[in-house]
Amino acid sequence: MRLALFGRDGRAIEGLPVRLVIALVVGVASLSVMMNMLAGVGGLAVHEVDARPTPAVVAEGESSVTVRVVDDAGEPVENATVVLTSGSADLDGVVTGRTGEDGRVSVSVSASLAANRDQGTVEVTVKPPASGGFVDDRENEMLLVVEDD
Repeated sequence: MRLALFGRDGRAIEGLPVRLVIALVVGVASLSVMMNMLAGVGGLAVHEVDARPTPAVVAEGESSVTVRVVDDAGEPVENATVVLTSGSADLDGVVTGRTGEDGRVSVSVSASLAANRDQGTVEVTVKPPASGGFVDDRENEMLLVVEDD
């Protein structure tokens, strides 16, 4: 008897879409609040590092270059590995160094240019330390190599 009455009642089907929409809106709003809370947690945030070579321009041949690694707030990053590789200028191999407490590392580079070039670049990349939530996703400043007159 109860089954027969339920089969003739159309109100349950009419109210179902409205209830689903309400549940979806409440769920999306709750998810938005939770994501904002997670974004504010400092342990989950990542900080972009940037490498700044000094001097920014060197002549062909042997040169000493200091690279400073800083985070997105401009603070020095300790224990980051700096890697210099050939770009449009050639190096005698890959040059690496590790930053100190001040975020600086001094390296010696021996750069040369092709016969038809009067300038070229050396690429600077950073392997951030494992701790601290650092990443190096954006392109860093390159070292410019100019022809020795």
